[in-house]
Amino acid sequence: MASFKDYFELCKPRVVLLMIITAAIAMLLAVPPHAAIPFDTILIASCGIALLAFAGGVVNHLVDRSADALMQRTQQRPLASGRVKPVHAIILALLLAAAGVIILLRYINVTTAWLSFATLIGYAIIYTLLLKRTTPQNIVIGGFAGAMPPLLGWMAITNEWSAGAFLLVAIIFTWTPPHFWALSIYRYEDYKNAKIPMLPVTHGIDFTRKMIVLYTVLMVAVTYLPFTIHFAGFIYLIGVTLLNIIFLGYVVRMLCTKKAEHAYAVFRFSITYLGLLFALFLLDHYFPL
Repeated sequence: MASFKDYFELCKPRVVLLMIITAAIAMLLAVPPHAAIPFDTILIASCGIALLAFAGGVVNHLVDRSADALMQRTQQRPLASGRVKPVHAIILALLLAAAGVIILLRYINVTTAWLSFATLIGYAIIYTLLLKRTTPQNIVIGGFAGAMPPLLGWMAITNEWSAGAFLLVAIIFTWTPPHFWALSIYRYEDYKNAKIPMLPVTHGIDFTRKMIVLYTVLMVAVTYLPFTIHFAGFIYLIGVTLLNIIFLGYVVRMLCTKKAEHAYAVFRFSITYLGLLFALFLLDHYFPL
């Protein structure tokens, strides 16, 4: 019999947590440094965005349940193991998505609500159902949906488009391939057995390592754009430079040693990198040099 823990696991809480952190930081960045922080709006918007992200996680588990059963890393997931029935997962996803849209429509604004819903469709349908099994560029194309939370957060506060918010999206968009391809190298056998066309499976591990290097260089270049348009200042510039040097060090080690554990180290550090990078934005916004 399924437990609350099983249903909560379907929502991918750890992935959603990182998404909500980036969305919440974007909300704080959208508030002028000396203005009162609308904590109620931030909390409500975070809840609405999280509910829709949870729904996306459930759909991801639902679509991937057969492949998950073939992979060592995922075969004990609630749907793959049979602890949760597919019909119950469908009901959960619908309830979560409906609640998220209603909250955002009622308490935030229409733009944030429909952008969040479009992000759900992009992740659950376009990426998980269509791209993941048809192209090795699935992460690159589908990564746009995963990069959207900062824009959702910005729109929740301002309801206005901003070049800075789009750059936050661009940073996550270019960060996603090195982050996920590093994991796919480490879990190569899993993806091969499940017949999922991840880049290491279709083009080889050596080619994937080179692509990780190239996308990391692209990501590094993008991280300097906020400074060039005065969206971030010198605290961010100094901090992001140090982070980029460390990230490149991890990537170069992975390329030179060709050890799977060093690819996994890139994956692990990439999570820390993104969290610290967004923390730098926040620090620079409220305590500029």
